[in-house]
Amino acid sequence: MTVTIYHNPACGTSRNTLAMIRASGIEPEVIDYLKTPPARDTIRDLAARIGVPLRALMREKGTPYAALGLQDETMTDDALLDAMEAHPVLLKRPIVVTPKGVRLCRPSEVVLEILPNPDIGEFVKEDGEIVRSGR
Repeated sequence: MTVTIYHNPACGTSRNTLAMIRASGIEPEVIDYLKTPPARDTIRDLAARIGVPLRALMREKGTPYAALGLQDETMTDDALLDAMEAHPVLLKRPIVVTPKGVRLCRPSEVVLEILPNPDIGEFVKEDGEIVRSGR
């Protein structure tokens, strides 16, 4: 089974999601999307597969979102994709792709919805929060 995570190693939510995937017994394909940004068609496809508008995958905090005027609701998807292509940090993370679906894993335990083996028992996030699944 192929599992892919669009990951930012500096993000705690992304690190927790990756750890949950590994706790389920899967070693995923890890794409550090800041170093290897997904193509615009891939971003468009991810949004469609998640079932959200493209804008829902845009990160505001700690990004050039406001400086680029991206809060303008009249901007086209192509304009948003142009911005995301130029500034990959605008893409929310982590996004996980499995044969069971695609999710923006915020909070990280959302990943359990699409893992083939979501029974990872008790998992302790980096901040000490406990996630219980199965068992």
